[in-house]
Amino acid sequence: MKYINSVVLAILAVVAVSCKEEVEKPKVTYDSSSKSKPYTKADSTQVAIADLPIQLEGTEYLIHPVGDLRIYEKGTKSRYGSSSVIDLSFTISNYGDNEITGYLQNLKFQRVSSDSIRPLTDKPVLIQTASYLKGIADKTKNRVMVYTLFDMDSNRDGKLDTSDIKSLYLSSVSGANFTKISVDLQELIDWSLIESQNRLYFRTVEDTNKNGQFDKNDVVHYNYIDLSRADWEVKSYEPVN
Repeated sequence: MKYINSVVLAILAVVAVSCKEEVEKPKVTYDSSSKSKPYTKADSTQVAIADLPIQLEGTEYLIHPVGDLRIYEKGTKSRYGSSSVIDLSFTISNYGDNEITGYLQNLKFQRVSSDSIRPLTDKPVLIQTASYLKGIADKTKNRVMVYTLFDMDSNRDGKLDTSDIKSLYLSSVSGANFTKISVDLQELIDWSLIESQNRLYFRTVEDTNKNGQFDKNDVVHYNYIDLSRADWEVKSYEPVN
């Protein structure tokens, strides 16, 4: 029994160390060559696929979500003797309440009266959410899209994924004027829309102690944008001090 307990404790220790290492994986890896290094997608066997187009309510544009075909390998053997069963998911996004979610490589925009399709960006990104601010459009006639995405390999592990820094972008409903709103190397915490003010509020955290992690010793920045204006000027405010 004592031996069994020792084995169990050893296994738990290994698991604890593994979890600690995963938690402590840095969000940012610094070097002397550059403060921010855009990610360049390497050649891979991933197959790009698009979902069927979405027409946002009250707009004349279609949006085509584009991402990688999802391939899942199950560990069970098939009755025909193959070592595993390959399962494909041809759905790469979800849509509801004027928001597209997923892990998308791009969005393609198309005016309903045209066959021309243009990309949101020609740079490697991983788009997590794309939200149409219909309430702001109804009030101000400014039709704005808000994106949360990953746009650089901030931890320099050769991959663009959710372990990197999340950023905030805006564009028009046509996909034009795709603009980064958050600051490079600042992690987006969250954003919120206050329609009575026509303001988009958002918070970011800066790794001020340069330890590669975002923690209680770092500085949180508070910002807002007046969406009734066309210039999308970012203004800071101090709710704490």
